Amino acid sequence: MKLTNPFKSTLFIAVILFNGAANAYSPEELDKECKKPRFTDFNLTEYKAPDNIEVAPESEFIIKISPWTNPSTIKLMAKKQPLAFTLESNTSFHKIKAKLPASLNGSYVRIDVSAKAALGCEDKDGWLIKIAK
Repeated sequence: MKLTNPFKSTLFIAVILFNGAANAYSPEELDKECKKPRFTDFNLTEYKAPDNIEVAPESEFIIKISPWTNPSTIKLMAKKQPLAFTLESNTSFHKIKAKLPASLNGSYVRIDVSAKAALGCEDKDGWLIKIAK
């Protein structure tokens, strides 16, 4: 390709540079850079057929969350209602502790947790439980 016009040459170079800069920060690459929070060690038994195991009323439970999570963004919900929890943090993980409210006794409850990582990406997880009467 022969470019004789200086304006076309400048425009061609600008397009090449802009295209390279735009590809350098694609959403796929940002996702690779940001590790989403991980939620582990939920200690209550999930409600699944055929076992149909119920948990004791007002049980205390824990969830461990990866250390790269921003602790101020952690949200815990039970039946889509905020649930109070305590937070313990160390260099290996954040641990939240909560207690099932008595008002949920005898019902099916979905426990949901969500949080953002320090770099801004977010994730959520959840567990279905059945609370005995």
